[in-house]
Order: sequence, then structure tokens, then C-alpha cells
Amino acid sequence: MIFSDMLFNYRAFCICLPVVMSLWGCSASLRKEPSPSTSPTSVTTYFDYALRSPENQPITVQQFILDNKDVDIILVGEWHTHVGIHRFQSDLLRAMFNQNKNTSLSMEQFSRDKQNVIDQYLTGEIGEQTLIKEATAWPNYESDYRPLVEFSKSNNIDVLASNAPNNIVRCIGSEGIEYIDKLTMDQRKWLAKSISTKNSAYKTRFLASMHHGDEIQNLQHFAAQVTWDETMADSIVQYLTQNPNKQIMHIAGKFHVEDGLGIAASITARAPKLKIVIVTPVTDVEVSTKSVDDYSLQVLDPPRQYVKHENIITSFKELSLRNRDSQCLK
Repeated sequence: MIFSDMLFNYRAFCICLPVVMSLWGCSASLRKEPSPSTSPTSVTTYFDYALRSPENQPITVQQFILDNKDVDIILVGEWHTHVGIHRFQSDLLRAMFNQNKNTSLSMEQFSRDKQNVIDQYLTGEIGEQTLIKEATAWPNYESDYRPLVEFSKSNNIDVLASNAPNNIVRCIGSEGIEYIDKLTMDQRKWLAKSISTKNSAYKTRFLASMHHGDEIQNLQHFAAQVTWDETMADSIVQYLTQNPNKQIMHIAGKFHVEDGLGIAASITARAPKLKIVIVTPVTDVEVSTKSVDDYSLQVLDPPRQYVKHENIITSFKELSLRNRDSQCLK
């Protein structure tokens, strides 16, 4: 089974690999948020987080904003459904907006072809359930991403649906990057104009994480993964080209952003002058080994999702069946 090893714990499961993330979603509960200026410095519950500088020093959200007021893009990695990380995202967006009204939000969780649906919701033309259905919101939207969208709606903040459509990415994952040649002109516009699958540090890291499947399958899965990264990067760069005074917070799975790879590298390849800051979630064990360039967001390590191998296999088979009726272009 191609991804079975990656399902042994939550952190590996949330790398955002195309097959798994096209199927999976969870929910998490939210609590009342304290002021960002009094962010916790100790982590004792799953609701807590502690932000640290690249030098590994404790830092408040407010100080982070002041230190990075001239940055164009803040990339925030996440383990999906981790309540502490989602709480930080809400704190950060609010602090950014309070400091700079030219703040925008970009989200992995919505794809380019749903931008008009997002816009209709932000302007009050449709309700939340219509948004969830027509924009194909993730199953954990109401628990984890609603606070971000509602804050944006209340404060007229642009929300960028930056990702590639999942149905196209899934087919790239099963057939390879050549699948793009089968797309119609209308379908092709939902992806980045250029998608590079050439050798890179990111490709090396991705392939090293793939413990099952043959070489061709793994390369196909990488093509799908990088299609997401390139499209999100392309969406952000296009938006900033049209709105040069904006500062963007973009949220995506940790694997997409950490260590300046993935989305960050794709942005830099398109627009080298844009300034990027990265926030990567870490646990106690990882604090001392984190990248020296990323800010780190210390949270409690998520619990293992499965212990018994047979339970992993059963879950994966159930997930795989959900897309059994989906069709790729011939």
C-alpha cells in the first residue's frame, strides 16, 4: 500500500499528499481566543502554542508582526485540524489586520475555480452552507477555517482561493504530469502556467518520504504534489502583481512550506524580489532541530491516529473507495 507508512502518525499523514488529502478531513473544537499580544509562552494543552524566532527565542504574535511589517508573504504551515495551530492562524490574521489594513488571506483549502463562490460569500450574496457545498470546503471547515473566513468577511479582507482543483490533481497523481496535455483551455487555466518536476531539494525530500510504490508511481505523486505548490505560488504572485500594496498570509500543510521549499521556492522562482517569512509547526522534540530560517510554532505533538497496522489498511481502503466514481480524461 503506497501510503501506509505515512499513516502511522498524524504528522506524516498531514504532509498533504494528493491521494490522501483529496479524501481526508477531520474536525476539531475551538475555544475563545485570548489577545495575540498575550500569546502563551508554554505549551501544556492542544489549544496552546508558543511562537519562537529563527534564533529560537520566545516571541509574541505582536512582536512577530512588527518585525515583519515589510514582508510581502507570511507562509504558515499547519498540521490540519490541530486546534493550537488554527488558533495561531486566527491570532495572526487579526494582528496583521490591526497593524496593516492592506492584509489578505490566501488558502490551500480552496481552489482557483471556486474563487467566485468565495467572493459571493464575502459580499453576503450566499450563505455558509452554500459556500461549503459549492466551494467544496474541507470537512473541517466549520471547526478550523470558519474563524479566518468570518474575520475576513467582517473586515473586508480578500480571501484568495489559491489551490489547484482536486479532481485535476488527483488525475495527475495517477497518470503523471502529462495528464495536463489532456485538459481543455478552460481547465488548464486553473493550474499554474509553469509546473516544474525537475530535480530539487524538495523533490528529494518528497521521494524520501515515499516508502511504498514503484519509481513511476512516486514520480506521478510528486507531479501532483508540485502542481499544488506551483499553483498556490502562482496564485499568490499574480495577486500581488495586481495588488502590490497587500501583505498576504497563506496557510497550507507543513510539508508545502517548511525550510523554504515547496511554495516558497516556487514563489521565489517567479518573483525573486518578494520577501517571504515562514512559520513552521514543531513539537518539543523538534524545537532544537528546526530550520534556522523559519519561525517555529511549538505545539503539542498530535496523537497517533493508528497503532495497529490492520486498522491503517482498513482506513486507507475506505478512503480510496470514496473517489471510485471519479473519472479522468481519456
